[in-house]
Amino acid sequence: MPRTIENLVIFLFGGAIYSLIEVLFRGFTHWSMTVTGGLCLLIMFRHFTAKPHEPLFMKCLFGAVTITVLEFIAGCIVNLWLGWGVWDYSGMMFNLFGQICLPFSVLWFFITIPAVMLSEFFGRRFSEM
Repeated sequence: MPRTIENLVIFLFGGAIYSLIEVLFRGFTHWSMTVTGGLCLLIMFRHFTAKPHEPLFMKCLFGAVTITVLEFIAGCIVNLWLGWGVWDYSGMMFNLFGQICLPFSVLWFFITIPAVMLSEFFGRRFSEM
């Protein structure tokens, strides 16, 4: 399968999953979070498939940092610059400009575990094609 198609599949799947998680826990989502979720899974997928033997702890750390950085960038654009008010972590401990916070970064660490499993699943499927 061409790499462009793989990237599109992973991006769309990541966006759908991230949006579903938000709808389940917040009751709504925003299209910018769909894009952010797609980018997160795509970056993690490429990293995890390039380093399949990397320890799970390191993969989770990579995932947490990736999601946190992309969430910060998206937040600075959609919340601070455009003023859309998609989310606000100002009331959370250890937040940075209300866009990211330590408790969610820790959550992203653990949410990376299913992302690792998805990456392995898709990696096997793509290699069979």
